[in-house]
Amino acid sequence: MTWEGFPNVFGEGQGELLKLYYSEPHPMRLDRWLVRQRSEQSRASVQKFIEAGFVLVNGITARSKTPLRNGDEVQFWLPPPEPLPYLRPEKMDLDILFEDQYMIVINKPSGITVHPAPGNKDGTLVNGVLHHCQDLPGINGKLRPGIVHRLDKQTSGCIVIAKTQEALVNLQRQIQKRIANRNYWAVVHGVPKGEEGTIIANIGRHPVDRKKYSVTSNEIGRYACTHWKLIERFGDYSLLRFKLDTGRTHQIRVHAAHLGHPVLGDQKYSRCRKLPIDLPGQVLHAIELTLDHPNTCERMFFEAPLPEIFSRLLNLLRNRK
Repeated sequence: MTWEGFPNVFGEGQGELLKLYYSEPHPMRLDRWLVRQRSEQSRASVQKFIEAGFVLVNGITARSKTPLRNGDEVQFWLPPPEPLPYLRPEKMDLDILFEDQYMIVINKPSGITVHPAPGNKDGTLVNGVLHHCQDLPGINGKLRPGIVHRLDKQTSGCIVIAKTQEALVNLQRQIQKRIANRNYWAVVHGVPKGEEGTIIANIGRHPVDRKKYSVTSNEIGRYACTHWKLIERFGDYSLLRFKLDTGRTHQIRVHAAHLGHPVLGDQKYSRCRKLPIDLPGQVLHAIELTLDHPNTCERMFFEAPLPEIFSRLLNLLRNRK
């Protein structure tokens, strides 16, 4: 790829050039499409990026409102990464399921936050990955380098982290287009009717408790779709498998509660319920992840073993039957 046509702000060869092709059947504004490709960026920041001349469509400097049509070639220039403000690498025992120069797949333990936030700067998965991957800083913004998708603090299991900006865009697109599949196991209260089903219910901020989410009207919330399947019954409890079509915050936990079968140990959405054993948090585990390799396109499958507390709970429930 050539740097011709881009502003020479930081010097020839600095930063990273990416090339993508628009493959949607209907036209779409460039800024809207780029927000989908780079979901970590706001639409306003993407518009500034475009108006600065850092995006070419079919070799021509584009505008935010430039309409994209099927087959259009989009090149965009990513400036050199900014230094991270307070992220510091921390030595951490990572349960690595797979790693190469493009991505790393980790079995995240329960109790670990994925990325830093104000008031929570240390001890996150990102801090550990920064120590393990020396060249990761700068990918995907200041506080979430390489993060393709998130898991809640008390949710364990498979999570993929990109090691290049191009891999990040590719993997995020796979999540958005449902090319990547994410399956979860959870123990829930009660036994749902039937063997399987689909929950389609918009999710938005809780109207009273702004730290929680809830099922909302179509006008307020964002579309969310979760598929569930019964794996095993335990009298008052059930083991369910959940498959995500969308990735809203707390989606499985909110949808399970909406179904009337909240996840065991979920202190936000299933309080004041009797538990068979003491639990540190919700019994929710991202057990399987399937995706296309961002460079080779090889279909890859990863499985994260159940945490000890999850296995112990299942053994207890089976022995009670």
